[in-house]
Amino acid sequence: MNLTTIIIQALGGLGLFLLGMKLMSEGLQKVAGDRLRAFLEAVSNRRVIGCLTGALVTAVVQSSSVTTVTLVGFVNAGLLNLTQALGVILGANVGTTVTAQLIAFKISDLALPCIFIGVGFKFFAKRRKWRYIGDVILGFGLLFYGMELMKNGFKPLRTHPEFIAFFTKFDAGSIGGILLCVLTGAVLTILVQSSSATVGITMALASQGLLNLPGSVALILGENIGTTITAELASIGANLGARRAARAHTMFNVIGVCYIVLLFHPFVSFVEWVTGSLMGIGPAQAAVPGHEQPNISRYIANAHTMFNVLNAMVFLAILPLLAKAAIKLTPGKEAEVVLQDMGRPMHLDYKFVDNPSVALAQAREETVRMGRMAQVMYRDVTDVLFNRKLENLARWKQSEEALDNLQRAITEFLVQVSQGSITELESREVNSLLRMVNNFERVGDATENLAELTEEMVENKLELAERGMEDYQTIRDKVGRFLEMVTTAAAERHREIMDAAKLMEDEINFMRDEMRDDYLGRLRSGVCTVDPGLVFVDMLANFEKVGDYCYNIAQAVAGER
Repeated sequence: MNLTTIIIQALGGLGLFLLGMKLMSEGLQKVAGDRLRAFLEAVSNRRVIGCLTGALVTAVVQSSSVTTVTLVGFVNAGLLNLTQALGVILGANVGTTVTAQLIAFKISDLALPCIFIGVGFKFFAKRRKWRYIGDVILGFGLLFYGMELMKNGFKPLRTHPEFIAFFTKFDAGSIGGILLCVLTGAVLTILVQSSSATVGITMALASQGLLNLPGSVALILGENIGTTITAELASIGANLGARRAARAHTMFNVIGVCYIVLLFHPFVSFVEWVTGSLMGIGPAQAAVPGHEQPNISRYIANAHTMFNVLNAMVFLAILPLLAKAAIKLTPGKEAEVVLQDMGRPMHLDYKFVDNPSVALAQAREETVRMGRMAQVMYRDVTDVLFNRKLENLARWKQSEEALDNLQRAITEFLVQVSQGSITELESREVNSLLRMVNNFERVGDATENLAELTEEMVENKLELAERGMEDYQTIRDKVGRFLEMVTTAAAERHREIMDAAKLMEDEINFMRDEMRDDYLGRLRSGVCTVDPGLVFVDMLANFEKVGDYCYNIAQAVAGER
C-alpha cells in the first residue's frame, strides 16, 4: 500500500466533489435566475410557508450555505425580518439533505457520461441558458466521479491494521465516543466549508467498512454543527438582525444535536427501522464481495434527512422562542443614523459581491434609501419658501454630499458585482440600478439649485405674488408625487409604471411652460415685479429637471433602459 497514493486519490476525489458541488449549485442558480431571489424575498410571516420555501430553494441550489448566506444578506439589507429568516433557515437545513440522498443512489456509472455531456453543453452550446445547464450536468458528473475516487482511495485502508485501529476510536457505543464523533464531524466541516462534502466523506469511509452506522450518524450530527460556521462568517460586520439570524441558525443545529445525542441509540434504531423495515433496504453492515457495504450510504442519508426534518418540526413549533433567544444571545441596538453618517452605505457588504442574488438586493435597497433621502431633501428645501425659515435649509448641503457619496459607493459596488459571474438578467439589473443611482444624484443637484434660489428669495426678502405662490405649490407638489412614485416603484419593482410616468412628465412639462407664460403675461401687465419673477422662472426650470430625472428612473425600473 502506497500511503501517498491513497492520500492524493482521496484528496483529489474530494476536490472534484467540491468542484462538482460548486458548478452544479452555481449552474442551478443561473438557470433559475431572478426567480429564486424573488421567491426568497416573497417569504411570508407564516413559518410553515417559510420553512417549505427554504427547503425547496435549497433543494434546487443544492447548498444550504448558499441559502443561509443569502438570508443573512437579505436580513442585513432589511428585506426580511428575523422571524421570516428563521423559518426559511429551518427549511434550508432540510433541503440540503437532498444532496446526501442523491449520493446514496448507486448511479456512479453515470458520472463520466454526465461529464462528457456537460462539457459539450458548456463549451459548444450557443445559448447562455444551455451553457448553464451544461454546468449543472458537468457538476453532477464531477460530484459522483469525485465520490467514486474517494471510495476507491479509501479501499486499501480497510485492511491496514493502523487505520483500522484509528477508526475504531469512532465508536458511538459510549457517550465519549459519540461526542468524539460529533466534534470530529464539526471540525471537518468547518475546515472543508461544506456539509455535503463531509457527508460524502463519511459515506465513502462507511462504505469501505471503516465506520459503522452509529459512528457515521454521530459524525453526521457534528457536520450539522460545522455547517453553521458559513453563516456566522457571513454575519461578521453585518447589522444586528443579520448577526441574530446567524446566531439562531447555530442555536438551532447545536440544540438539535444535543437532544439527539441524549436519545442517540433510540434515534439510530429508528433510522434502522425506517430504512430496513419500511424501505426494504438490506442491513446497513451487509458486505458484498470485495468488502464494500453498499447499503450503509442510504442509512446515513436517511439519518441526515430525519435529523433535520425532526429538528425543523420541533423548532417550527417554538420559533418565536428561538427568535427571542437569538435576541438575548446577541444584545445591542442598531446604531442610529446621524446626519454625518447619511452618506455611509447601510446595506452594502462586499462579502456578498460573489453572490449576485444578495449583492443586487443590497444594492437595490441602498438605491431606494438614496431615493428616500432625495425625497426628504426635496421636501425640506421646497418647504422653506412657505415658512421662510432659512435654518431649515441647513441640511441641504450635507444631504447633497450624502447623495454624492452614496452614488460613488453604490456604483463601485455594482461594478465589482458586474465583474463576477453574472447572468444576462443580472447584468441588465446592474445597468438599471446604475441608471437609478445616477438620476437620484441628479435630483439632488437640481434640489441644490432650488435651495440656492430659495435662499436668494428669503435673504433678499423677495415675495412672489399670490398667483405665483399658487403655481409654485402646484408644480412643487406634482414633482414631489412623481419622485415618491418612482422611489416606491424602485422598492417594489413595479415595472408597469411607464404609462403613469409619461403622464406625469407631460403634465410637469405643460405646467412649466404654462406657468412661465403666465408669469411673463403678469409681468407685462405690471402685476408682478422682475426680480422674484426671474428667480421663479429658474425654479420652474429646476422642477422640470427633477421631473425628467424621475422619468429616467421610471424607465430604469421598467427595464426599458
